[in-house]
Amino acid sequence: MPEIHQSIAHHYHERTKYDPETLSAKSQRLDWAKQPVPFKEYRIGSSFDLKPYILENTPVPDTANAQWWQRISRLLFRSYGLTAKMPSMGSAVYLRSAPSAGGLYPAEVYIVSRGTELLPPGLYNYQCRSHSLMHYWERDVWTALQEACFWHPSLESTQIAIVITAVFYRSAWRYEDRAYRRIFLDTGHLLGNIELAASVNDYRPHLIGGFVDEAINDLLYIDPQQEGAIAVLPLADLLDIKQNLPPGRTALPSATETDYPHIPDGQLLKYFHHHTQIQSGTTGKLNLPAVKQEKSLEDKYNFPFCLKIPTATTAIEWGNKLVDLENTMHKRRSTRAYSGEDITFDELKALLDFTYQPQNYIYQSLDPAPDYFDLNLIETFIAVCGVKRLEDGCYYYAPKAQELRQIRFKNFRRELHYLCLGQDLGRDAAAVIFHTADLKSAIAQYGDRVYRYLHMDAGHLGQRLNLAATQLNVGVSGIGGFFDDQVNDVLGIPIEEAVLYITTLGRPR
Repeated sequence: MPEIHQSIAHHYHERTKYDPETLSAKSQRLDWAKQPVPFKEYRIGSSFDLKPYILENTPVPDTANAQWWQRISRLLFRSYGLTAKMPSMGSAVYLRSAPSAGGLYPAEVYIVSRGTELLPPGLYNYQCRSHSLMHYWERDVWTALQEACFWHPSLESTQIAIVITAVFYRSAWRYEDRAYRRIFLDTGHLLGNIELAASVNDYRPHLIGGFVDEAINDLLYIDPQQEGAIAVLPLADLLDIKQNLPPGRTALPSATETDYPHIPDGQLLKYFHHHTQIQSGTTGKLNLPAVKQEKSLEDKYNFPFCLKIPTATTAIEWGNKLVDLENTMHKRRSTRAYSGEDITFDELKALLDFTYQPQNYIYQSLDPAPDYFDLNLIETFIAVCGVKRLEDGCYYYAPKAQELRQIRFKNFRRELHYLCLGQDLGRDAAAVIFHTADLKSAIAQYGDRVYRYLHMDAGHLGQRLNLAATQLNVGVSGIGGFFDDQVNDVLGIPIEEAVLYITTLGRPR
C-alpha cells in the first residue's frame, strides 16, 4: 500500500524553504553559458507593429481604428514593455515595466483574437523587444478557448483575451526548484500592471485561473515540458456596452495529490506544476457558482489587548486621465540600497490605501474591485523599523478595519538583515511588508493549485505597493528569498502562516 504523504503543495513548500543550516551547502555557481534568453522568437508569421501608437501624443489618424490600436498598444507596453537597457557583463539587460526576480522574465504574453475588423482571428505573441504582435496562427480558436475555460461567462461577449504562460527554465536556471514561487510572484506583478493599464485604456480584464491546462497549452502550440499556461484574461472593452460584464469566478480547485514518489532535486518544479493542473473531463467536479469569492466581513486576526492604529487616509492622486500612473509604470525601478532614514507614517498609510482599498480610487476611473483569485487567503504583517510617529515593532494590517494591530514591540533591523539572507535591503529598510497565507486551509479549499493563486495574488499586491511607492518617491524592492520558518519565529507571526513574499520600503541611498 503506498505511503500517504502531505499534499504535493505542502511538500513543495517545505522542501524549497531556505534554512540557514543548509542554504550554503545547496548554493551553486551559475553556468553563464546556459543563461536563458528572456525573449521568444518566431521564424514564421506576420507582424503587427504597435510602436506608432505607443504614446498618447504620437500623431495618429483621428479615427476609431487608430484609437483602438493606440489603446491596445499602450496597454501592452505599460504592462510588459521594455523600459530601459542596462549594461551587464559585456552584454545588456532589458528591463520591463513589470519587475522580475533576477531580471529573468519567465512570463510570456499571448493574445487570442476572436476575429475583429482590426485584429484577424488566431494567436499572437507579444514581442516586447520590437513592441509588436506576432500573428503565428491564423485560424479561429475562440471556441476551443471557451471550452478549455469551462465556458467562462466573460468569454461570451469579449473579442480578445490575454494568456500568460511561464517559461520554466528562465527562472529555474538561477533559482532551481524554488523558482516556481518566483515565477508566480512575477506573474502577479504582471497581473497588477495589466489591471491598472487596462483601466487607463478603457478595458476591464477578467481573471481566469481555472482552466484545462493541457487544452490551453495545445491551443497555444507550446511545449508543456518547457512552458505552461498560468492565467487567462479576457479583455472587456468598456467602450462597448455589451462588454460591460459582471465579474465571474476567478479560481477553481484542482485535485490534492498525496500519492507521489520520491522526486529528485531539479525535477520538483515540473512535477509540481504537472500535478496542479486541472484535467479535461472534470466539469462535473467544478460545478461551482460563477461569482467572485465573497469577502469575509472581518479581518482574520484580532489580537487581544494589542495597540490599534487607524490607517484611513487621503487617496494618492494619479493626475488628469491617470497620466501620473502611466509615467510611474514606466519609471518604476527596484531600489538597490536604502539610506536607513525614516519614511513618514502618512506615506505608509498612502501605500496601504492604494494597495488594499481600491474602492477609494473609483473617482479616478480605476477599478474599485479588481480581480484576484482569493484575497481572503492572504494576510499582511509589517515590521516597522523607521516610520515617523509609529513605534518600532511588528504589526498585523487589518484591511477591512483599516488599522494596524501591533503584535511585537521591538526594532528588528538586525533580525531582518538575517531573515532576508543577509541582504542590506532588509537591514536598512524603514518598513518590511510580509504577505502570508495559511497553506493548509488554502489547500483544503482549492487543492494544490492554490499555490499558484496565492503567489500571484501576493505578487499583484506587491506591484501595487511598487507603483504607489514610486509615485511617492519612496524606495521599494521585493524579496523572494528568505529564511521561511525563522520569519514566523522572530516576528511573532502565527506559525500556520506560510510566508509568500516580502516587500521592503525605505529611503533610497
